[in-house]
Amino acid sequence: MTSAGEDFSPAARLEALERDNRRLQRFGMLLIVGMAVLLALGVVLVYTSRSVAPEVSARSFVLRDADGTVRGVWGVAQEDSSLRFVLQDPAGRPRIRMSLLGDGSAGISLIDSAGQRRAVFALEASEGGSVVLADNTGRTRTVLGVSPDGAATVVFADRNGATRAGLGVDNRGLGTFTLDDAARRAPIVQEDTAPADTAPARPVPKRR
Repeated sequence: MTSAGEDFSPAARLEALERDNRRLQRFGMLLIVGMAVLLALGVVLVYTSRSVAPEVSARSFVLRDADGTVRGVWGVAQEDSSLRFVLQDPAGRPRIRMSLLGDGSAGISLIDSAGQRRAVFALEASEGGSVVLADNTGRTRTVLGVSPDGAATVVFADRNGATRAGLGVDNRGLGTFTLDDAARRAPIVQEDTAPADTAPARPVPKRR
């Protein structure tokens, strides 16, 4: 049964088919354009992710965590042109410092929460190397070092910073030993005179 007013003549059916065809053509064109745009975006993203800048230049870089707190600084110091890399804890306190000085000396400092350097690993410009350990007041208590001439020493200091004992092998291969109360008058480090990230002066143990 057909409702009144509907035209089912061949001409009417042909016109309806043509309208549907035009709608399908417009939909197909929009689909093709959308796919082309997505493909172009994909190509751009892939190219961008694979491209690497040949060089990035800056005097310093600052590392921040998710809260914006500075956690690290890497750069060239303006005062002496030394290269420094500092890592800081969540409170912003420096805990590890790496330095390369203008004369070629290199050092790594481990710093406690109070700001005291507790351990320093240093390579001097003269090619001598040392490991310095300090107590919680920052006073040097132990120094292990190798001098440029090949001598190796390890000295121990009391809480005042005075040498109390030492062992070593000199550049001739002879062993040395020091245990002298008089040495307490010669501290192994002069406070506030040692440059940052470099080793304090090392006494040479007397042979006995």
